[in-house]
Amino acid sequence: MPRSTVPESPSTIVLVHGALTDASVWHGVIAELQRRGRRVLAPAMPLRGLASDVAHLRRFLDTIEGPVTVVAHSYGGSVISDPDALTPAVRSLAFVAAFQPDRGETAGELNYRWPGSKLTPDTTLVRETPDGNDLYLRTEHFAEVYAADVDPVTAAVFAAAQHPIDPAALDESFTGEATWRTLPSWALVATADCSIPTEALRDMAERAGSTVVELDSSHAVPLAHPAETAALILAAAA
Repeated sequence: MPRSTVPESPSTIVLVHGALTDASVWHGVIAELQRRGRRVLAPAMPLRGLASDVAHLRRFLDTIEGPVTVVAHSYGGSVISDPDALTPAVRSLAFVAAFQPDRGETAGELNYRWPGSKLTPDTTLVRETPDGNDLYLRTEHFAEVYAADVDPVTAAVFAAAQHPIDPAALDESFTGEATWRTLPSWALVATADCSIPTEALRDMAERAGSTVVELDSSHAVPLAHPAETAALILAAAA
């Protein structure tokens, strides 16, 4: 007689934020997923360098039992594309208006390979810190560049409470085989994105063979469209 099998438990969903925001960018998405009974975790990323962010996420994932679906927004896509960031428990990936770099590619180079990004010296600001530099969007440009379809009051709050990234992280790459080459992936392409050009998102998702959903949204997709973002994540987690 064939041996009986025990169905795998639903995956834990881990949400990885990108540059300029922290895990609060996922709050609406978390609420949507929790309403559907899913276990969700959203770690705070240091944003001091790609290699250190990769190590930070790997140690976080090491603490999770059972299958995992990893989701990234923006720069977070660079982190989860690095094979050193993930554990064998990861079953699928979702990229939400996120980079999907291949080995040797950097977020900075990818962002300007296609025209259209409004992340420029005129809209950004770098502040020196004791351990490096911090890249911010100038508050007066935050809504235009990052969150054009977000409620203005909410956009202003996020503009004031940015989580900066050391710009050196945007020039780092990895050497292993990109995770999206071996794991099933989903990609949400924002068609009104002024941070990562829409054509960049499309081309990276096509190259990765991701299941693509396009949405008329700014770069701040998790903030502006939490229900649609949650739907994509649930498809990946299925």
